[in-house]
Amino acid sequence: MKPTWSALLGAALLAVVALVVGLLVAGPRDAVAGPVAAGPSAAAIGAPAAELAATADDRSDIVLILMDDFSLELLRTMPEATKMAADGATYQNSFVIDSLCCPSRAALLTGQTPHHTKVLTNTQNDPEHPVGGWSAFRRYGNVEKQFSIGLQEAGYTTGFVGKYINAYEATLGADGKRTPPPKVPGWDSWNALLGGAYGGWGYQSTYLDGNGAVQLRNHPRPPTSAGPAVKDAGYATNVTRDYALDFIEEHRDDEDPYFLEIAAYGPHSRLGHHYPGLDTWFPPAFADQAPAGDPAGGNCGRLECADLTLKDLVGYGDDRWDNAPTYLGRGGRTSQAPAWRTNKVSLSDETALSQYRDRARMVQSIDRMITQVREAAGEDAYIVLTSDNGFHLGQHQLNGGKGAPYDSDTRVPLVVVGPDVVPGKRSQFVNNIDLAPTFLDIAGAQPPAYMSGSSFADTLSRPKRPGSRYAFFEHTYAKSHPGEVDLDKGSGGTIDIIPSYIAVRGSQGLLVRFDLDKSWKGTDHAYELYRYDRPWEDRNVFAEDHAKPYARDLMRRLEAYEGCAPAVCRALTR
Repeated sequence: MKPTWSALLGAALLAVVALVVGLLVAGPRDAVAGPVAAGPSAAAIGAPAAELAATADDRSDIVLILMDDFSLELLRTMPEATKMAADGATYQNSFVIDSLCCPSRAALLTGQTPHHTKVLTNTQNDPEHPVGGWSAFRRYGNVEKQFSIGLQEAGYTTGFVGKYINAYEATLGADGKRTPPPKVPGWDSWNALLGGAYGGWGYQSTYLDGNGAVQLRNHPRPPTSAGPAVKDAGYATNVTRDYALDFIEEHRDDEDPYFLEIAAYGPHSRLGHHYPGLDTWFPPAFADQAPAGDPAGGNCGRLECADLTLKDLVGYGDDRWDNAPTYLGRGGRTSQAPAWRTNKVSLSDETALSQYRDRARMVQSIDRMITQVREAAGEDAYIVLTSDNGFHLGQHQLNGGKGAPYDSDTRVPLVVVGPDVVPGKRSQFVNNIDLAPTFLDIAGAQPPAYMSGSSFADTLSRPKRPGSRYAFFEHTYAKSHPGEVDLDKGSGGTIDIIPSYIAVRGSQGLLVRFDLDKSWKGTDHAYELYRYDRPWEDRNVFAEDHAKPYARDLMRRLEAYEGCAPAVCRALTR
């Protein structure tokens, strides 16, 4: 991005302000930032200098690539994502606040916890008092709290492509015509792919017309007689890629910087319809599919599909007899609570392996998109790769799905490349509510006080800089509307058995407080505690460990977290 005269003047003025702030306020930390204070260094020179930085148009572009239901074992199959990890910062302790699509996305967009967004599940359930989906996101003021609005105010051009919030859909009128969904503030360019894109083909997307109004664009399902290239041109990931590349091409030479969110539908399962003859729950692009009669074939990226086995799914098939939660009574007495993992395990080894390999095939189109986006955006852009949540596929004796508090579901990749990013692994804890304040920090804007997340921008250039040491999870409206497809069919039909919970994760352990009362009329709290000197959450040690220092620390933090105000939420992670 070419610096303008205002940028050069701002840089000169910023150098003076940075020096003054460094001498009078922050000390040695600020001396590292340098005179221009682009990127993460803007936060390091204090708020006054950051405000001046917002006027400098040599700030970096930012691209967020958000995957859907991505589990960590898939990352090693992706050539470009693996290269990106080698080139950039990789956060090994990256988590999501709720391992369910809509609450997680609402939290990411606002930097708030679910108990602040009030988006607790994927669907509204009660139209008058929605608890999830687009209805809740809009009803409770979250649209106006999106970080993209702050970026616009800081001078960024903003674009969105792909999957937005669950149930953000066109409406069908009595005349059979479809009315576009409402315009969403905070975005200068708006290409949302609607829910039909779960199936890969045959869906609609949005665009803004010359008057700024939302319009619909049809992406019809290609005929079965078409060749693979024609079919894949309409594949949801590839259409998302095309929208993204068009946005970058249009704005990369602008004087003002841009922010682009690319939200892929993969590797989420299909919901409802599927392409004729392609009945897998996880439909890859035709270029990556296994040939007929060769279930171990197809394109699994860096690895042969045949080399992907169930041993890759850490904790697959683990016995659950020692996972039942524990009651905590007066005087520290403990007793066993009823087990909640009572579902029939209907996922066979054959099906789990087939779905694992199909998910690996699905992410190859995302990986190719990453290659093209990195080339188009250039080395001066920050590019962030992550997911809205993980996915279990037979781990913990649960059928395929998400929503659990364990690493399979809550732990997600977080890889960042860009200017001044020092390559290497990071040990700081990061939650997806930290992304919003980080983007604003990079832009030189002050994160608003209502955000519960904390910026980790400093750690991009300073890997050893202290950061968060804990991550919190909340999944507090576990019951879904009966028959709701994303929670039931799309998650193996078992997500409803996961009780509501809040949890805290540290380097030593995970403490989960479940509410076993599914009547929603009271509470029945019981605990699970897992140590991370073991490879996965294989045995609940609450009864034997709850009085130990690490467990007492987790309990104090968890009790303080419930309903916490933003400033308290932030402090509890340190």
